[in-house]
Amino acid sequence: MNISKFIGERVLVGDKVVWTVLLLLLSISMVEVYSASSNMTYESNAFWKPVMGHTMMIVVGLAACCVIARMNMTVLKLVAAVGNVFSIILLLCALFLGERVNGATRWVFGLQPSEVAKGILVMSIALTLSKTVDINTKRVSATGIKVCLLITGLICALIAPENLSTAGLTFLVVILMMFVGQVSLRVLAAILAPLVIAGGLGLAFMKTTPMETIKSISEMSIAGGKPLHRLPTWANRLRSDDGEYTAANYPINDHLQVAHAKIAIATSGILGCGPGNSVERDYLPQAFSDFIFAIIIEELGLLGGIFVLLLYIALLFQVGNISRQCTERFPQLLSMGLALLIVTQALFNLGVAVGLLPVTGQQLPLVSRGGTGIILNCCYIGMILATSREATKVKTEPIQEPIEQETTDESNN
Repeated sequence: MNISKFIGERVLVGDKVVWTVLLLLLSISMVEVYSASSNMTYESNAFWKPVMGHTMMIVVGLAACCVIARMNMTVLKLVAAVGNVFSIILLLCALFLGERVNGATRWVFGLQPSEVAKGILVMSIALTLSKTVDINTKRVSATGIKVCLLITGLICALIAPENLSTAGLTFLVVILMMFVGQVSLRVLAAILAPLVIAGGLGLAFMKTTPMETIKSISEMSIAGGKPLHRLPTWANRLRSDDGEYTAANYPINDHLQVAHAKIAIATSGILGCGPGNSVERDYLPQAFSDFIFAIIIEELGLLGGIFVLLLYIALLFQVGNISRQCTERFPQLLSMGLALLIVTQALFNLGVAVGLLPVTGQQLPLVSRGGTGIILNCCYIGMILATSREATKVKTEPIQEPIEQETTDESNN
């Protein structure tokens, strides 16, 4: 038996470009997480423990990806139809029973509910947009738009108190899906205009209001809880670049993550210092998670950073090709929505690492260390591969030629 042929046809089912991007990102993840986990290695006094745990998550994620890639659209539609109920329950459990990590309650039952909820939300939006298209105008009906906004608003409202950046990114992905799903620009503008105004006012408030006032507002109790308790954290992140600093007077201790990420990038060069030779990993908090891209650039150089960026762009373009080959709207919108979910998060993480955006706490999909994130993103890739199988079926389906009735000489006569 040809093993490579068996793996290619029986195990790695679906689009081969998507598989290539996935395996390359996971390979980079194993190398860079191993390098960036020096602090965890020192604290645990176990040299291989951090990377072995991460490798196990990758193996589980790949197994889940292989299983999901073989699913048909009926199963995925069922998950999309009922999954939001599960998401809401998990998010409520996180708010009231969750484990607090780094000042935010984001974990419950060993899961990050926001990571689960955003993927299921994309599935349900894809299903709603595919089921509410007017046959005559080819546009999504007003009812479909209202349902999408209602579901999105509820999920994002439950995510926002503990993870505002995830809620914002998820809402952005839904808007992009609605654009791809042929919701008119006039309707999208009407949705976005008040949100942009409100967001601008909120940014101005957090940038200009004294921190004492912000802290007092964050202590306000609503319905027995403190939904704004992270307000000072958001304000501090937005103000992290305020002021004129030089290399000599930059307050490194006040902006530890940003400062050491910039140092890692500034000292990288074209080719970097080589895998495993990072210096800033010993000083940069969350080097294996939120700021792993800074370590990638330090070790692999500018070329390595560009290569990682191109992998995400290649994923988005290839999924666009897959989407165009699908004949049904649900797999089209599902594949594009999941690709946008992965790529937009990656772009925000890259923007934070290089200092273009304020710190958001977003991990680099398929690269950063993390159990829930790695497994779920592999599941999202599995769904994309399942849609690629649908597209392949359409592409390879034999065309039925019309059977012409044979005429005989007698009938012609």
